[in-house]
Amino acid sequence: METYDYEQSNNNPSTSQPHATASSSSSDLVADETFLIRQQQIDQHHQHHQHPQQTDIPLQLSDILPADRRSYDKMEPPKREGKPTTVFFHVTVMSLDSIDESSMTFAADIFFSQTWQDYRLRFPDNLTADYRLLPTSWLNSMWRPDSFFKNAKKVTFQDITIPNHYIWLYKDKSILYMVKLTLILSCSMNFHLYPHDTQQCAMKIESLSHTTDDLVFNWELKTPLVVDDRIELPQLDLVNSAIGDCLQVYSTGNFTCLEVVLSFRRRLGYYLFHTYIPTCLIVVMSWISFWIRPEAVPARVTLGVTSLLTLHTQHANSQKALPPVSYIKAIDVFMSGCTVFVFMSLMEYALVNILMGDIVDGEESALKKGMKSMFMTTAGGGNNNSGGTNRSGGSTRMPTTTSQQRDIMEEEKGQFEGRSS
Repeated sequence: METYDYEQSNNNPSTSQPHATASSSSSDLVADETFLIRQQQIDQHHQHHQHPQQTDIPLQLSDILPADRRSYDKMEPPKREGKPTTVFFHVTVMSLDSIDESSMTFAADIFFSQTWQDYRLRFPDNLTADYRLLPTSWLNSMWRPDSFFKNAKKVTFQDITIPNHYIWLYKDKSILYMVKLTLILSCSMNFHLYPHDTQQCAMKIESLSHTTDDLVFNWELKTPLVVDDRIELPQLDLVNSAIGDCLQVYSTGNFTCLEVVLSFRRRLGYYLFHTYIPTCLIVVMSWISFWIRPEAVPARVTLGVTSLLTLHTQHANSQKALPPVSYIKAIDVFMSGCTVFVFMSLMEYALVNILMGDIVDGEESALKKGMKSMFMTTAGGGNNNSGGTNRSGGSTRMPTTTSQQRDIMEEEKGQFEGRSS
């Protein structure tokens, strides 16, 4: 979208305007940025020549209204030959901020101008200038477009250091109304690809009470939209700005509507360092349990459960800036995949623990059977020997196990205790 270079325009003599008084210099007026923008707006309607200086003749409201005040209805658009009144619009976007995903709103500071022609007005013959600055209070006695920002939640009028609006009346009875506003606008955002998403937010200007039979809004042909190319947003890039028509059809008729569409692309830097990299490291950390001995139950279980809980916290933090939408987002797919990896590492240890338990139980059963058989064999030999008498007249006694048998039992017992630990 074309932007306007104010510094270059200040050096362009073709943009000079008539003086407010006989002593005002043209360079002082050219320095005013809003004055330059308004000059561009009015060029499409009529050709401006070098304006003579304005006179100091005081002007009254009655001087511009029809002599027969009863013939002037400020509620009726100035239609000629039954054709609808055309109003030309210009918007200058000076700043964008406070883009809030949770409330789906954004804020904008704009210059907003409307130009229309009211043939019912008069331009005093004793004024030699081509235009005249009028008191803004006169707007209450004149017809003006009933335009409003359809998707605005809040509109703030700027009044520091003076009310930031003015009105000009030209010789051809064209009226230029200019105002500076701060808007909080709603924006229908789609988070399916979040955080790789591109959002399109609109600023819609619609007629409140007049159908297209009476009133039509059009964009200025020369410079309908100016967006400051120095606008910088924390997490989004303004990639495109466009204008369009958004005719609204209601049961009461068709209502004219214009829109400014701003496209924002999300930057990945923040999410790369605060979501993607930490989450991947947590998943890799959970894989360390594969190198820990299966017998170390507390270490493996603690590592798996801690990784799982940390991932859950990370996922919750990534959703804080978003509204609770019901559909699946790209970040949900990524975080769910990482959670599955960590959960499977925990399940792997559970499976290993079950298999190792079966092996240990089998070895324990075999060991017990072997020891029982050994004791029975030893006891049987002792009973056979106890049936005889000591030829030397001594009493009988139970034989003891040999040293080799004791060593075997000690070794098997040690192996069993090692596996059990």
